[in-house]
Amino acid sequence: MTDAADALAPPAGADRLRTLLRGPLEMWERLGLRGRVTGLFAFGALLLSLSMGGLSFFTTSHFLVSDRVNAAITEAHAGASALEDELLVASPNIPTLLGQVDSSSGATSLLNFKGNKYSSNTFSVAFGDLPPGLVALVREGTPATQNFMLGGTPQVAVGIPLPAAHAMYFAIFNLADLDHTLHVLALALALGGLITTVLGGVIGRLASGRSLRPLAAVSRAAVAIARGDLDTRLRATTEDPDLAGLTQSFNMMVDQLQERIERDARFASDVSHELRSPLTTLANTLNVLEAHADELTPRAQRALELLGADLRRFERMVAELLEISRSDTGSADVSLEYVDAGELVRQAVAAGTRTMPESVPPPIVWVDPELNDAILSVDKRRFERVMANLLENAAVHGGGATRVAAEQGPERRGRPTVVVAVEDHGPGVALGERRRIFDRFYRGQASGRRGASTGTGLGLALVAEHARLLGGLVGIEDAPGGGARFTIELPVTDGEDPG
Repeated sequence: MTDAADALAPPAGADRLRTLLRGPLEMWERLGLRGRVTGLFAFGALLLSLSMGGLSFFTTSHFLVSDRVNAAITEAHAGASALEDELLVASPNIPTLLGQVDSSSGATSLLNFKGNKYSSNTFSVAFGDLPPGLVALVREGTPATQNFMLGGTPQVAVGIPLPAAHAMYFAIFNLADLDHTLHVLALALALGGLITTVLGGVIGRLASGRSLRPLAAVSRAAVAIARGDLDTRLRATTEDPDLAGLTQSFNMMVDQLQERIERDARFASDVSHELRSPLTTLANTLNVLEAHADELTPRAQRALELLGADLRRFERMVAELLEISRSDTGSADVSLEYVDAGELVRQAVAAGTRTMPESVPPPIVWVDPELNDAILSVDKRRFERVMANLLENAAVHGGGATRVAAEQGPERRGRPTVVVAVEDHGPGVALGERRRIFDRFYRGQASGRRGASTGTGLGLALVAEHARLLGGLVGIEDAPGGGARFTIELPVTDGEDPG
């Protein structure tokens, strides 16, 4: 059994290969789809340019070198034939003969005549520079040709035996001009390969961008839908059947999602409306019972207090559900008006503080002097509701708000913003809860911590919803002195009609 398992196990070499390739593969995956397509195009262009350039270079160089060698052999034989005839004459002038052969062939000539060695150019090539193998073949009576390097320059040597004259003739041809030509050709092919690779990458980038453009449109539509714009749809296309199918499927999915959300919103709205009538009856009954509470026993009075607290909490939950459902169904009314940022914050804090218990001290209100000219376009009722909810949240979970600050915020889409922050000295909000703290009915995870209370779980959700209707953003962070710091970021008006 062990032998069979070992036989089925992958070889150790495969594991090492996977280990070596893990890093490059991870880097390749991090490039993204568009980067990988661009890289593949560039790599394909590089392989194509290398293969075509290499084939062109080796074919051309082989042809040029062969042609030059054949020409050298022809010229060497012609020179050797003329030289052999002259050597048969008594007392030949060998240096003059070699010079004449060189002038006609363009080579450097060497001659071994009856054991004596002669050179047409003693400063260029000597007998000791010739390849030994070439000399051995010629000495045996066999004509031979060989390429070799001399002083870093390529040469071709042609050796021809002259048996009638008891001599050996060698012609050496300098191939420096051919070598230069081949270097220029290689450089041109390399430059062409580089340009081809870059063009391949550019084409890959353009092609991937065009191919992935529908996915970018899907991504933008998905982001818009996630922000709550359920009317977003992809534009229908008939150019590509695959894209048409994707567009139709995506739009159908959004239609179903919108229908589901609207149905849930209508359900919450209908339920809340239906609960208002019995709640009104219960509230009126409770008022009658509370008016005669003195006639009840202590135990009944305690039960009446608990009933009143739960009923008022239930009434508030229904009212908040109605307000949220109106926002979900798009029927929320927003009445915008121009207001001074600092004055708006002071009035909203004053209004929210009046509803706090006397045991909760009012917070310090600080307005950045730079905001003296900052004008906001907001619904004052909704902003006051936001501040009241945040102050109540701080009172319940953080011992009361310690500071409310209005200061300059970051620019958004080229427009300045105002950030209103409500700070407390409570335990703060854990990092794991900050992403859900503004969710509906979320009350936290730990008992005794922020959110784990008898509240409805809709207060902060309403804060986020009101801020969205006002064109702002909400956030949560740590306060400088400890505790939580809830922020609302609102855009400064550009002077257009707020209505």
